[in-house]
Amino acid sequence: MYQTESQGRHHELGTSGFLYRSNKLMYDHATKSFWSTMQGEPVVGSLADEDIKLKRHPVVTTTWGEWKRRHPDTTVLSILTGHNRDYGEGIAYGKYFANQKLMFAVPAIDDRLQNKDEVVALRNGDEQLAVSTDYLAQHPVFQDSVGEQAFVILTDSTGANRVYESGNESWATWDGKETAVDGENRKWTVTEDTLTDSSGQELRRLPAHRAFWFGWYSQFPETRLVK
Repeated sequence: MYQTESQGRHHELGTSGFLYRSNKLMYDHATKSFWSTMQGEPVVGSLADEDIKLKRHPVVTTTWGEWKRRHPDTTVLSILTGHNRDYGEGIAYGKYFANQKLMFAVPAIDDRLQNKDEVVALRNGDEQLAVSTDYLAQHPVFQDSVGEQAFVILTDSTGANRVYESGNESWATWDGKETAVDGENRKWTVTEDTLTDSSGQELRRLPAHRAFWFGWYSQFPETRLVK
């Protein structure tokens, strides 16, 4: 997810249908330049030589039931699009997701994980980090750093992963819902945007998203992996 306004200019983006290292390329409607989905910047076309980098936002993958519990007033896009199409889960790519075969070639495969194992992907400057979602399911409070950015990942019972600044805090537990506890037994309220303690101190949510291991590694082969 990206903020599509950069340097006072709005870029209306769509899916081009083209791939780079098996990752989708976006395009902007105005110039038809291609943009890297992983990096949020134009890579082919008239905008490629401009210093444009879209601001990233956090993304969470969770169940509809858990999201609705947390956010009962959520607006949901309708699947009644006017087209005769089955939008059911797994209809389009269910078979693809169910095996480790790839549709398109990639420069290299890293067998530390299976191709379509999921990772939580983080970037900070020139450094990248991938954390196995299976590992996080076993470690619902996980602290580390990428570059100079220290963070904590909180994983709930649905497998949803949210990444926050950890500041100078160490983290002990969280209830999987609204409350995390640090090493000094202080309670912090967990929201989509921040961790907030009783004094009002806030630690912000950090940009992160889930990715298939093969796709993330194809784009960032120097990535560090936690599994």
